[in-house]
Amino acid sequence: MKKTVLALAIAAGSVCGVAAQADVKVGFLGGFTGGIESLTPPIFDGAKLAVEEVNAQGGLFDGETMAMPSGDTTCSDAAAASNAADRLVNSEQVTAIVGALCTGATIAAANNAAIPGGVVMVSPASTAPAVTDLDDDDLVFRTVPSDAFQGEQLARLLLSKGIEDVAVTYVNNDYGQGLDAAFTETYEAEGGSITANLAHEDNRADYRSEIGQLSASGSQALVVLAYADTSGQTILRQAYESGAFGQFAGADGMVGNSLVEAVGADVLEGMIATRPGSPDSPGTEAFTALAEEAGIDPSAVFAAQSYDAAFLLAMAIEKNGSADREGLSEALRDVATAPGETILPGEWEKAKRLIGEGTEVDYQGAAGDHEFDDNGDVPGIVVEMAVEDGKFVTKGPVGE
Repeated sequence: MKKTVLALAIAAGSVCGVAAQADVKVGFLGGFTGGIESLTPPIFDGAKLAVEEVNAQGGLFDGETMAMPSGDTTCSDAAAASNAADRLVNSEQVTAIVGALCTGATIAAANNAAIPGGVVMVSPASTAPAVTDLDDDDLVFRTVPSDAFQGEQLARLLLSKGIEDVAVTYVNNDYGQGLDAAFTETYEAEGGSITANLAHEDNRADYRSEIGQLSASGSQALVVLAYADTSGQTILRQAYESGAFGQFAGADGMVGNSLVEAVGADVLEGMIATRPGSPDSPGTEAFTALAEEAGIDPSAVFAAQSYDAAFLLAMAIEKNGSADREGLSEALRDVATAPGETILPGEWEKAKRLIGEGTEVDYQGAAGDHEFDDNGDVPGIVVEMAVEDGKFVTKGPVGE
């Protein structure tokens, strides 16, 4: 009997010990299949790098491990996004979420799971203006600027290169519609002519009818606002086969070397694109060094923004004092906003110590200073990309 009681006591103590060191879960929602499946892995790697650094430098609170369960939204399927978010929120019991990536997925996940569950989401890639207007109880943030800005910058970039008329096709969802509206307004207001403008549905095998209408407009330049692994890829291939266009352009959803490999380096040589970028700052330099050491391409699309989303959430959880969801959005704003002692990527131990001392901190991240506005949006920069020698290369910030 004594041995049994002792064994039970030891077991109970072991259970308590495990509970004391329980994981603090921050989920990740990404398009592991679908339109951006080739872009998602380095974005996920960016978030996981932040998690690894937190755990290597003391973890959360009294040494609790930060864990990152993930879910696949497929990018374009609202039901899949909602189901993945529901699993993270209600089964995994995550404290917060990095993601989603595609705008439609973020909106579906937020409305159907995260907002009802009181879970903060920080998207590193959802750029559509529609995110700004979510009725989200201050739960949805993003570390990437809105396409209201990227669309303007893409328009100005093409005009600065003497491209004064274009045909445009965009994927018929929140991402494509928002980007097209911003691009069109600025391009026409500043002297450009859009000879044709067509929406298209994603995940089709044949876009020759749309390409015929676009080419009939007479423009030699085609702007494709879509995804590198689905409609954008197919449209570029079939547009080239038509022989109607001599110049291609796109935005962040098209920036992936898988696109160049699939369509052909010779076909896309000279293609122009834009994507959100990172400033020339200490935070960017720190992330670049950390990423390269970990074998991650620091220039991969949205990798820096994803690292920042995960690191900011870790800081906010630490400041909130528990893995509870309540109060996290306020803590997130606190750690992201000046004034405060500067925290750079990789400085988890410093952040943890200062937060524990009650010192105000200000994260200056891999992709910039994330001063969230009332809608959870951030300012940012847009960089020019071009296909040269078979791959996308960064040419520098647009407008500088």
